[in-house]
Amino acid sequence: MTRMQETVHGWTNAAPPPKLGRSAPYVPSRKKRGRRSIKPVNRPVFAMTDRAAPRKAALRPLPSSQPPVALPAAEAFQPGQFPQVRMRRNRRTDWLRAMVAEHKLSVSDLIWPVFVLDGSKAREAVPSMPGVDRLSIPALIDAVGHAGELGIPAVALFPVVPPALKSAQAEEAWRPDNLANRAIRALKDAVPHVGVICDVALDPYTSHGHDGLLEDDEILNDATLDVLVRQAQAQAEAGVDIVAPSDMMDGRIGRIRQALDARGFQNTAILAYAAKYASAFYGPFRDAVGSKTNLGSGDKRTYQMDPANGDEALRECALDVAEGADMLMVKPGMPYLDLVWRVKQAFSMPTFVYQVSGEYSMLMAAIERGWLDRDRVLVESLMGFKRAGADAILTYTAVEVAKRLKKG
Repeated sequence: MTRMQETVHGWTNAAPPPKLGRSAPYVPSRKKRGRRSIKPVNRPVFAMTDRAAPRKAALRPLPSSQPPVALPAAEAFQPGQFPQVRMRRNRRTDWLRAMVAEHKLSVSDLIWPVFVLDGSKAREAVPSMPGVDRLSIPALIDAVGHAGELGIPAVALFPVVPPALKSAQAEEAWRPDNLANRAIRALKDAVPHVGVICDVALDPYTSHGHDGLLEDDEILNDATLDVLVRQAQAQAEAGVDIVAPSDMMDGRIGRIRQALDARGFQNTAILAYAAKYASAFYGPFRDAVGSKTNLGSGDKRTYQMDPANGDEALRECALDVAEGADMLMVKPGMPYLDLVWRVKQAFSMPTFVYQVSGEYSMLMAAIERGWLDRDRVLVESLMGFKRAGADAILTYTAVEVAKRLKKG
């Protein structure tokens, strides 16, 4: 092997370069028809390798007392397969699992739904929702103050309206001094650092239990809008931070946004229950607010969504976004995780999800029977919403989960 070969190929046993030889390069000739023709001349040239040969000495391996490591044959190594890849490495310890976690549940993700009632009782249990109480305004202030200390950013307020104040036209819904508006004022005075969200819907106030005005067994869409606008204005005047239309009437977001802006409430946000389904998971909630008896055997399938439909939910969301919604809600939660994902991907807007009363009661029933681990299952159920894309979660377990998250 020549020195040139040694220099080019180092100390490996690579094949030598081609032998030197002659070729016939072309040189320019006289012009013909405006172009240059070329003819061969005899001149020695060298065949070169891909890279020019360096002129420094060839590399030599360093002397070592250790024998060379035997590498596996190329065909024995299969990238991306066991045993080189072991997925369990990142699951070995608590700190490592926490460090590589793709999603994290925090107290700031939680919104606590609360029920407020009038009367002398400080609290009153909801039998179908173990651990959930209806609270008087003084008790509500104490409870929300504690929630705020835990870091819970907001509560969602639901009034328990006495039967005597319910009517077919839901006049109580927009009365400035109704129970919901008094509770809003009390909370904003006592715990101003906690946000207050209030539903805009008529079912707590109607004698028939529907979310809209009823005539000849038909829910009147456009007539209901006028009542919803007045209800939202009354809540804004009471100091609510976010109005949450949950009625599912067509066009209500635009009408409410226009009315709030006209009255100077440009900063009052709208959380649209954009994808609210006619679900069987709402039963315990209707017990809590006292609308189940009023609704009787009726249902809300003419205005709430069919559980079979997903594309329709995106159309509903698109309309609410166009009309001025600041946030979007999917309700219920667990049976509709696919919709949470689709809404978040489609609109890239703050996307909320409601772990509704039926979901809560279902978990609690299994926990009471010892079938599920309470601490683990409550957190896991909420983590599923985060993984699906939810930015905030309405859950009756907010206070309990916040305490657990604080403990670590």
